[in-house]
Amino acid sequence: MKKINSALISVYHKERLDEIVKHLSKLNIKIYSTGGTYDFIIKLGIDAATVESLTSYPSILGGRVKTLHPKVFGGILGRRDNENDMKQFAEYDIPEIDLVIVDLYPFEETVASTDNEAEIIEKIDIGGISLIRAAAKNYKDVIIVPSFSQYDDLIKLLDEKNGSSDIEDRKYFATQTFKVSSHYDTAIFNYFNGDEDIAFKQSFTKSKVLRYGENPHQKGLFFGNLDEVFEQIHGKAISYNNIGDLDAAINLIKEFDEPTFAVLKHNNACGIATREKLIDAWKDALSGDPVSAFGGVLITNREVDEETAADINSLFFEIIIAPGYDNKALDMLKSKKNRIILQKKSYDFPVKQFRSVMNGVIVQDTDLKTETEEDLKVVTKLAPSRYEIDNLLFANKVVKHTKSNTIVLVKNKQLCASGVGQTSRVDALKQAIEKAKSFGFDLNGAVMASDAFFPFADSVEIADKAGIKAVIQPGGSIRDKDSIEYCDEHNMSMVFTGVRHFKH
Repeated sequence: MKKINSALISVYHKERLDEIVKHLSKLNIKIYSTGGTYDFIIKLGIDAATVESLTSYPSILGGRVKTLHPKVFGGILGRRDNENDMKQFAEYDIPEIDLVIVDLYPFEETVASTDNEAEIIEKIDIGGISLIRAAAKNYKDVIIVPSFSQYDDLIKLLDEKNGSSDIEDRKYFATQTFKVSSHYDTAIFNYFNGDEDIAFKQSFTKSKVLRYGENPHQKGLFFGNLDEVFEQIHGKAISYNNIGDLDAAINLIKEFDEPTFAVLKHNNACGIATREKLIDAWKDALSGDPVSAFGGVLITNREVDEETAADINSLFFEIIIAPGYDNKALDMLKSKKNRIILQKKSYDFPVKQFRSVMNGVIVQDTDLKTETEEDLKVVTKLAPSRYEIDNLLFANKVVKHTKSNTIVLVKNKQLCASGVGQTSRVDALKQAIEKAKSFGFDLNGAVMASDAFFPFADSVEIADKAGIKAVIQPGGSIRDKDSIEYCDEHNMSMVFTGVRHFKH
């Protein structure tokens, strides 16, 4: 155990600092401090010494240089069990500093709040980041508190061990320090890097242990802050697979402005419909595939009312997420203790996506392209009707968020069926047609969307024979004319978007 005799405090945020310094004062720990932190402590009626009184140098360059001095860093980095270090302590009158408390300049918050480059640059901490790295390096002798988020840990330590610490305590705080410093440096690098992509660096400081990974024998964790995306109102802990489904569900529902309900399973929509009334949107989404909906994820872009909740409540599902619930609806949905009920918040997802592959990471821009009527190029003699255009655009939104190879069949703004994750486009189409018929859908007058071009005319021929008369696809095949000619000969309309929407 090592006794804490002196502390250096230099913080940006003063939140809860009064608690800390009162604990230190009670334990008769000498306090050195800087600028505004010193003034704050003195106003509390607690004795402290300025760093300037230790270094004999004032704060200079507009506060850019305050603690960068051998007497400060020597007091932190000096090895107490090293005879030569201790001789130099005595020779240069360097005090031992046993505890360092720092809260770095808010760089990320500044970047988020302003485009003023000068203001952002001034929030790159130099002295603070140097102090915490020095103290963490010398964790055998020094405790470092790198952020006010570690104040609870420090207070607990001071109370339980009466102002002392052991090596495990100090190593724990050092680990927290390098988490803080590496995250801070990553944020600065990414600001300077911009869109240059000269290196891949991401940092998430919050982590959540999940029940398991994709399967029970796999360990699973989530790094990030789910509280920014939704509030969990009820139910069991969210799983690894739940998070993947929620990501898919939220990205899908963002495409729709009218009242829409969707049911997802394994990241794909098995039902989705847009209607004037939410209850109708729910019923038609469910009818798209009531079998797959069992144990699925439900999402809507409207507040869930009592009528809709009553109908939903009869189904076994894992998760429902909505922007809100009326009180009676919520009470009803809470009747199953493990059912996960989430309230979606307004949150913009990152514009970059990445995942680990082999011995590295692949990164891409998020697919933010959503086609509108202006993007459609009619390539057949027959142009789609108003009704068909609305349904083609609906289908194209769904196909964008469905695993490739995929075909989506839509009628009256309702998903009739989709062929998902097939190795050939024809197989995806056949799967969709068979599935639609198995649930009693009449495909006459339905529309078809494809995530990529048709390499041959066989797909439009199969669709035609199933009753489908309007098609949306990216185009771009060297055999596009074969599909166009078939459509022209069989009174079908087809539009090209020029945009492929592969999703793997």
